[in-house]
Amino acid sequence: MLKQTLQQKLLQKLSPQQIQFIKLLQVPTVSLDARIKEELEENPALEDGSLTNMTDPVEEYPDRDPDESYESETSEFDEEFSVDEYIQEDDYNDYGGSYGGDDDDDRKEIPIAIQDSFFETLQNQLDLLALSNQDYLIGQQIIGSLDDDGYLRRPTLSLIDDLAFSQNVIVNEPEVESILRIIQDFEPAGIGARDLQECLLIQLRKKDSNNPIVLQAIKVVENFLEEFTKKHYDKIEKQLGVSSEELRDIINEILKLNPKPGDSGAAAGKQLHIIPDFHISNNDGTLHLTLNGRNAPELRVSRSYQEMFEHYEKAEKNDKKMKEAVQFVKQKLDSAKWFIDAIKQRQQTLLKTMNAIMEYQYEYFLTGDERLLKPMILKDIADRIEMDISTVSRVANSKYVQTEFGTFLLKSFFSEAIQTDSGEEVSNKEVKKILEECIANEDKRKPLADEKLTEILKDKGYTIARRTVAKYREAMNIPVARLRKEL
Repeated sequence: MLKQTLQQKLLQKLSPQQIQFIKLLQVPTVSLDARIKEELEENPALEDGSLTNMTDPVEEYPDRDPDESYESETSEFDEEFSVDEYIQEDDYNDYGGSYGGDDDDDRKEIPIAIQDSFFETLQNQLDLLALSNQDYLIGQQIIGSLDDDGYLRRPTLSLIDDLAFSQNVIVNEPEVESILRIIQDFEPAGIGARDLQECLLIQLRKKDSNNPIVLQAIKVVENFLEEFTKKHYDKIEKQLGVSSEELRDIINEILKLNPKPGDSGAAAGKQLHIIPDFHISNNDGTLHLTLNGRNAPELRVSRSYQEMFEHYEKAEKNDKKMKEAVQFVKQKLDSAKWFIDAIKQRQQTLLKTMNAIMEYQYEYFLTGDERLLKPMILKDIADRIEMDISTVSRVANSKYVQTEFGTFLLKSFFSEAIQTDSGEEVSNKEVKKILEECIANEDKRKPLADEKLTEILKDKGYTIARRTVAKYREAMNIPVARLRKEL
């Protein structure tokens, strides 16, 4: 039996334009160029104003209130719409300079050094050897099986199977081991090892065999590697029958080795360049905030598409194909305007958020002293700028600010409050700074345990639990006391 019911629901939906703004807001400056290029390729009605000669006088597209929600304008074709909305010349050139960005400096290309990759370097060394065709194929298979650290993690039998199935080359285990030993002589030293122990031994055996320190280091790696990694130096000293000074030299010899020989060659390809979104300068005690010029692209609506729209609008509208053409052009023009609005709203939101953070942490940005950082959570900034916490979070999680004392991720300025014995609330960043100083100045032969660090903080007026100290220490990537011990 069919039933007809009436329901009333309250739903909150984001318009496509609001979703577009949210996505643009969390894109960092380093990725914004790629996002804009993608939009330029997809929408022919959008143009890069910096590449377009604009000699005719133009009329500025009216700004939209940054707090105003976007309204969808992709309704069905209406014969009564006015073409005047689309035939104006949209020029956003002016807002690029209003954010203090130096466009000339921002557009300078960063020179990239062209060099061989890690695997290409090994392949070049293999090409220099006088090998048979079969041995050469084995060498190629081994090099291709190395991981990014330079280790050969795959079993020899797996390499034999790969050669048989992919290259139709039938080999045995001794033949593969023979070529592997040749590759282990390649540079960087330690390449082609099956584990850390073999990697370190390959490097040590390439050193002066007449040096007693090197010989003792080989003994340590061969027989006492676990004790070495856990820093049980007293056991090693007893087993080798050496003094503390001699053991110190042996340990230092091992520490000079590279545990990840492949990483040195691959590092160049993994480097990420941080492009700051904001710049804060100190002008005689007054802070000045500017937005990176890359966040202010010179975008405009295509003049040719505006003229095309005007032409279609004057044509016969009863024609179905003409209706579709007008609708297509209208959608592209709308999309271009929405994207330009979203970019501009992004700039305003970034500046508004960063300015609130700068004002909140004014003393810190003047000096760079982390002990002057105030406790600050996302809600503090959200209340100041009258925006949602999620908006502040999107800005803080992916944006960087360049100051006179370094470049920092915005979320690093947010911290929880800790109450001192005097009742004053301080940032946990201050506690972490004190912990870092205590550990940096400790006697490395007798490093401070977490219990001792807790006592030191208590003496300074910070009463926190030992587990909290351990949590802060781990957050700063500082190992436990036993692993910080040195001879």
